Parts: sequence; structure tokens; C-alpha cells
Amino acid sequence: MTHVVIIGGGTAGLPTAYELAELARAGERITVVANRATFRSAAASAWITAQGSTEFDLAQNLRRRGIGFSAAGARRLHPERNQLELGDGQVLDYDYLVLAAGPRPAFEEIEGLGPHGGYTHSLCHADHLAGCVRDWNRFLADPGPVIVGAVQGASCFAPAYESAFLMEQELRARKLRERAPMTFVTAEPYIGHLGVGGIADSRARLEAALRERDIGWIAGARVERVERGTMHVSESGAGGKRHALAFRYSMMMPPFRGIEAVAGIEGLADARGFILIDRFLRNPKYRNIYAAGVTVASAAASATSVATEPHKSAYAIESMVSAVVRNIRDEIDGKRAGAGAEWNPVHLADLGASGLAFVAGPASLHPTHGVDAGDWVHLSRCSACDAGD
Repeated sequence: MTHVVIIGGGTAGLPTAYELAELARAGERITVVANRATFRSAAASAWITAQGSTEFDLAQNLRRRGIGFSAAGARRLHPERNQLELGDGQVLDYDYLVLAAGPRPAFEEIEGLGPHGGYTHSLCHADHLAGCVRDWNRFLADPGPVIVGAVQGASCFAPAYESAFLMEQELRARKLRERAPMTFVTAEPYIGHLGVGGIADSRARLEAALRERDIGWIAGARVERVERGTMHVSESGAGGKRHALAFRYSMMMPPFRGIEAVAGIEGLADARGFILIDRFLRNPKYRNIYAAGVTVASAAASATSVATEPHKSAYAIESMVSAVVRNIRDEIDGKRAGAGAEWNPVHLADLGASGLAFVAGPASLHPTHGVDAGDWVHLSRCSACDAGD
């Protein structure tokens, strides 16, 4: 009786479970392990005062499809024994394991960063949104300088750009824009780098969009520390120029790490806890372990003076999930794994009433294809971020 265990109840874990269930034979078992009983989307935005949320009961939806579920979370993986220790002390034996959990925001790497004990906000987990909304509404009553962007080690850049554009749009609509100077601070070596070396004319397009909205920027930035009302930033170029930037409101995308359950397992995870894979999404050392989603280690990260990581968009995650499902099904059936993912970087940046879409061809270290603009981007905007799920 083959048992497939999936760690992660979010953007990668759920479709993996659903697709495997559709192909399952009699007697085969699938179990999803998550750290919460409900799925909650982090796609809402702090500056959209009428928040819409996507939330549903995981156990009910999974068991309806014959999929087992635990909300105890993963405490520690023991790959040499094919066992997963859960947060409640129980142990699951598995034949195949899929690591599809969202990353862990590593706010602790920068003093004063983040919503818990820090001075900046984040959009990478649904639990962060309430604080974003509360403080944004307070800010609107008494506006001042705004800092938006992504710190060193971040991997989600499109949400940072659209945060700046959407904030600017709301401030303008409320006739508060002149009272709220804005600065975009990013670890990218230049605007529009997006962690992949740029896509077509992404630099020119995004620089023009920032300039048109009177949003200043600092690229190649390292955030040294954040104090109440002040962000200390150094530039990688320009002789290491330093800035003490005042702010009344700030949203900064954080660095990420993999989940604690896999940290330090040699041959499975890299130094930051992201899962090492071959071209079939399979770990080279533990060959019955697959990975999909943001937890996958980036083999083609751009070399930059300030560390950045490529973003795994929803389109790339969907491709990874399909490859993992096909390969596990083939291996169970006695065939060789042969499916790979298409690593197409796709970024949708909502500019408010319109947007920009950046699409690169597969397996390119320096993508050069496809930039489009239009209202359709604004209408179709979606998020693949499910940090911590």
C-alpha cells in the first residue's frame, strides 16, 4: 500500500494532493500535513480597505477527495527512515514525500524588520494583513513618508512594485499624495531586475512607471537595520553611500528560509533550508523525496552584489506540481521518472488601473522575451505567496 505524504497546504501542496488523488489506484494513500486547519490566501492588500479573503477548511475539502490530513505541522523529517515527525509527536511513515511548504519569512535577519517586534509590514502571510490594514488606515489619517521594497535575500519583487503603485494610486485618489513622499528600496542591482537579470525592457518600463508617479528609488540596497521611523540603508555601488530614510509607513518584502523541519539535513536542503532537486524535481540523495513551489532551491540565481533570489511564480509552480505528480505516478507504476518543469519566469505587476506582465522563455538564465501592458494585468492579478503554509 503506497503512502504519499505532502508537506504544505497551500499553493503547491494542495494541487499536488488533488492531482495525485485523481490518478490514485485502489489502496494507495495520500496525506497532507499543514500547520493550520484552514487555507488562507495572502493575496489581499493592506491599502484595499475592503479586504476580500479566501479561506476554507482544509480537512473537509481534502477528505471529501479521499485525502488524509493533519494540521499538526511538520516538526522534523527523518529521510533515512522514511518518517515524518509531526508537531503533536505522531510519526508518519511514507513511501514518497513531497515538500511543498511555503517558505519562512526570516525577519530576524535584519534588526527592526517585520510586523512582530519590528517597524515594517509584510504581505507574505495572511496573518500579517490585519496589521497592514490597521496601520495603513492610521497612516491615511496622518500621512508622511512611505518606503516600499524588498530587502537582501528577498525573492518576491513583483509584489513590492505593485505595492508601491497601489499605495500611490490610493494616496492620489484621497488627495494625500503631496503629503506622502515615496521611496522604493530594493536589493535588486537595478530597477526591473526581478531576481532573474531582467526581462526584456523591464528596467526601462518600471523606471518609467516609478518616475511618472514621482516615486524615488534606491537599487542595490542593503537594509542594515530599521528603527522606529527610520530605515538605515547602504548602497552596493556609489562608494557604499549610506542613507537614513525617514518613514511613516513601510512595506518591505523579507528574506526567506526553508521550514525548520528540513534545516541542516545534509544532501536534502541548502544552507537556507531550500530543497535541492534534479531536473525531475527529485532530491538527488533521497530519491523518494520530491519538491515543488517556493521551497525549491534556485539553481540559477543571479549573481548580484546584494543577494537576491528568483521568484517562483504561480505559472512555474503549476508546472513543477504537474511534473512531480507525473513522476511519482510513473515510479509507483514501475516506470522511470521523466517529467521536468518549465521554468518560465512570469511576473504580473499591478499598477492600479493597469499593469505590466513580464514573461520569459523556459530555462533561460537571462530572459529576454515578452513584456506586455494593459488593464488585463490588473484584472487577472494573482498571488503565489503562501509563506508558512
